[in-house]
Amino acid sequence: MKAVFQTDRGKVRLHNEDAGGVFRNKDGYRLAIVADGMGGHRAGDVASEMTITALKAEWEAASGITRAGDAESWLQEQIKKVNLLLLDHATNNSECDGMGTTIVAAIITDTFATIANIGDSRGYLLNEAGFKQITEDHSLVNELVRSGQISREDAEHHPRKNVLLRALGTEKTVEMDIKTIIFEEGDILLLCSDGLSNKVNEAEMLEILQNDENLLQKAGTLILLANENGGEDNITLAIVEFSETREDDV
Repeated sequence: MKAVFQTDRGKVRLHNEDAGGVFRNKDGYRLAIVADGMGGHRAGDVASEMTITALKAEWEAASGITRAGDAESWLQEQIKKVNLLLLDHATNNSECDGMGTTIVAAIITDTFATIANIGDSRGYLLNEAGFKQITEDHSLVNELVRSGQISREDAEHHPRKNVLLRALGTEKTVEMDIKTIIFEEGDILLLCSDGLSNKVNEAEMLEILQNDENLLQKAGTLILLANENGGEDNITLAIVEFSETREDDV
């Protein structure tokens, strides 16, 4: 297994409110996360960093997660805990009122990957069947597309594109999507914030993921292209590739 995480402030924003990482538990399995924070007075970076810190600590202490059901239960339980943690922090710190974050997180083992998401940070899978988005955006515009009110092309430039219907840390109860996929030799999982997906289309992502660069170079190329295309938002991504070769994270 090979993995890389990168984040970039972009060309416009003064602060980076994204956070994430790729972490190993006691069994050597990975948890990859991307969180895109939001809120006034720089509270977005508080929400995303608190999310990553809490999940990292829990994952590094975890073991025995060998089945898809275990992974799904762990993500459900831990993300719900973080939701209450963020809500409590915002309640007790007025400068963080209204903060929240998106999250896309994946537990990756030697046989499967389990992905959970809230908001519009995305997961993509490249395998022998092709390249596709495997998460669903929890956004107003995506609901308009799903209901047939606007086309997917219209959605790309819709004025309310950034309106989220779900976020972590904004309500007492939170709904997340969770799915498990087969993950095998040669497959690549890409998690990213909308700072990447809004600026780099799927054809460009596919071309970069299939080129001869190593994972670190591919991550850098994706971020470079997002910045070349405007870079108005923070840009964050994690890439995990299933490889039989035993290799540390790059």
